[in-house]
Amino acid sequence: MGEGPPNKNPQKMNDAPDLARTPATRLAKHSLVIAGHRTSISLEDAFWTGLKTIAAADRRSLASLVADIDATRGAANLSSAIRVFVLERLCSKNPIAGERSPAAGSE
Repeated sequence: MGEGPPNKNPQKMNDAPDLARTPATRLAKHSLVIAGHRTSISLEDAFWTGLKTIAAADRRSLASLVADIDATRGAANLSSAIRVFVLERLCSKNPIAGERSPAAGSE
């Protein structure tokens, strides 16, 4: 009842960038062969770039890296397991100042 007229320009309500339209958050399918089977993985460009960076740093193929993630993912879907892997790996290399990443392990 007393909500008033709808805002005719929703952009004025939220000046944040439209992340759905930025290249880093664009969802795209990528095909890989894992354990002899062709599979498609839907990942945002930012995670795909992170995965490629990690594979290059480890001097291994994307397929090999994804196969290892697949083998240890448990009940999680593969795309989610890859996102968590990339996030944990990159955070362990660049922890937030004053915080210790759980993925970094103990010294």
